[in-house]
Formats: sequence, structure tokens, C-alpha cells
Amino acid sequence: MPRILIVTGEASGDLHGANLANAIRALRPDTEVLGVGGSKMKAAGVTLIHGIERLDVVGVLGLANLRAAMRTYFALARFLRKESLDVVVFIDHPGMNLRLARVASRAGHRVVYYIAPQIWAWGASRIRLISRVVDRVIVILPFEEALYRRAGIPCEFVGHPLLDAVAPSYDRDELRKRFGFEAAAPVLGLLPGSREREVRILLPIMLQAAVRLARVHPGLQLAAAQASTIPNGLIEEVSAGFGVEVRTVRDQPNEVMAAADLLLVASGTATLQAAVIGTPMVIIYGAPWLTYLLARWLVQLDYIGLVNIVAGHRIVPELIQHQATPERLSEEAGRLLRDKVASNAMRVALRAVRESLGAPGASRRAAAAVLAEIGKQTGDRHPSARLGAGLP
Repeated sequence: MPRILIVTGEASGDLHGANLANAIRALRPDTEVLGVGGSKMKAAGVTLIHGIERLDVVGVLGLANLRAAMRTYFALARFLRKESLDVVVFIDHPGMNLRLARVASRAGHRVVYYIAPQIWAWGASRIRLISRVVDRVIVILPFEEALYRRAGIPCEFVGHPLLDAVAPSYDRDELRKRFGFEAAAPVLGLLPGSREREVRILLPIMLQAAVRLARVHPGLQLAAAQASTIPNGLIEEVSAGFGVEVRTVRDQPNEVMAAADLLLVASGTATLQAAVIGTPMVIIYGAPWLTYLLARWLVQLDYIGLVNIVAGHRIVPELIQHQATPERLSEEAGRLLRDKVASNAMRVALRAVRESLGAPGASRRAAAAVLAEIGKQTGDRHPSARLGAGLP
């Protein structure tokens, strides 16, 4: 009976891990799937490793979180050294997972990385480690496969899992009725992020922009999508005092996106999610200045929004850091609300992005790639790979 370990990090990794586990067992029912993850992986029948916490404390400031991260790392390292596993799958979260991949490789396990480190953002700094400790990389963005292959690392593009999580189409009138919106008045969707700090920084800017927009768009209706990682009541707390009514919708980001005429979106996966659904948007990013400056120094990107990165050019406005003001945001949003030609042109560009992401079924294709690693020998990995090989 094959034994596969899936190691995830944040909430999105837990969802991808659950979908991957379900797909693995659908293809090979006798597989024992172990994991480090959360409630979604547990609900998918994954046997979570007793005594090992999830990895999503990594990157969160605080001594207690640092201690928890260290405990998790050493506990999982011990597990990897003593257990017999056919394949170890790491999902996203490279800060911790690449370190653990090194441990798994040295322990003689086959190592697969799903939703791989974004070497196109970090340059060549991680490629040598990946080439030494990872047997196969599975990517979800269309341009990533060529980058990894040019670096000499076996890689497969399986499509984006978002295509399995988004319905082929949505009934906007029905959604507006469900959320209590007037059918004729415009709806502005607010997606302020999946972390509390993001919401506290970005939602006030979005709301101030909405106040300005409401002056020229009477009846403007606001829907805020609350991520499952955001405490209940936080959006209401932040929204108090702005003089606008905000309907908070929990755990239904797709539906909020589909119901809206326009979205104000925190930079992240949500921008690609909105592209798949096809709703025009403005991207906003803000962080403490030290965090922003460090990111600018480390990350090599022309664009910050995933939708623009995948498109290869700017199809959606991006307001970053000092540009992320209520005035600029209301200006960009107002242009898209009143200029139907610009709004429709963006919808056409978003459809092209969706088509580039492949076909639905990413989790099943990823599962097949994982199962194909069973029984292979782990020896010297990709000797042709070198630092920076084939990377811009």
C-alpha cells in the first residue's frame, strides 16, 4: 500500500491538499495519505500527523509563533527521518517547505513540489536548492513550466485549481437577490485580503474611495467578501463610522465577485480568481514601509497582481503603497464604472487570462503526477541544473 505525505502551509494550501488527497485516492484507492494541514485535509480523510501543528505560523511575527514554528519543523524533520514514505508532497509555503524538502531528500524520499516556489519572482536564488532536493515540480501558472525546464528540473503544468473551484457561470440577478441588492443599482465588491493586518490597512482606503464614488453613483451598493481566516466582526468594526452600508458576505468570494459590477481587490490569488470569473477590478496593495521596501528589494517583478503577471502586461490598474490612496482608487474605479468601453475591454482581456490557465481538473492531473513518482529511485537530482540556468 503506497504511503504519501502531504505538507501544506496556509489556508489555501489546506484546500489544495484536500483536493489533491481526494484525487489521489480516486485514482488509487489503496493509498494511505498522511498530512500536515487543517480542517479541509482532515475532512478529506487525510490522517493528520499527531502532535505536529500546521505550518502557517511561519512568517507571523512574535516569539510564541517562532517557537511554534521551530517545534513544528523539528517534529516533522524527525518524522521524515524515521518513516517509510513513497512520496512527500510539499504545497506552496516555500519558506518552511524548502527546508523540509531538504530533510525529506536526505532521508531518501521522493519529493514532489506542488504549487511550486515562484522563481520568476525571486530570481535564481532558490533554483539550486530546488534542483538538489526536489524530484518533480508541479506548476499551476502557464509560463512556469518553461522556466523550470530551462533550469534542468522535471516539471509539469497541470492547470490552475481555481478552475475547479469556480462555477462555469453565475446568475448575477439571483446572487443580487440573495444578498439583498437592488437589481438596477451598481454593486461594488470589496476584497480586502485574507489576513487581519491586510484588512485593517486596505479596507479603510476602499471605504473612503466608496464614499467618494457614491457621490457620483447614487445608490452604489457595497459587498465585502470576508475570508474564512478573518475574525467575525472585524469588517463591521473597521467599516463603522464611514457612513456607508456594507454587506459582509462570509466564505463566498466567488459569489461576491460574480454579483459585482466592479471589484476593489487586495493583491494576491483573489485577483486571478476575479479574472476567472470575469469581473473588472482595481488592484490595491499596502504594507508597513519596512515590509514593502524589503519586498521590493527581494522580488523582481514588473507587476504585483497575479492577473497582470499571467497576462504578461498590465490589463488591470495597480495601486501600490503610496499610490494606494482613496483619491486614486476612486478615480480608477470611477473610470471603469462610467466607461463601458474600458470595462468591456478589460472583460475580454480577463477571458484570455482564464483561457491561458488550462482546463479544469488540475488536482486530478497533479495526483497522477504524484502517483507516477512511486517506485522511482532517488539518486542524484538533475545534475544539469545550475544556479540561474535559463532564468532571466
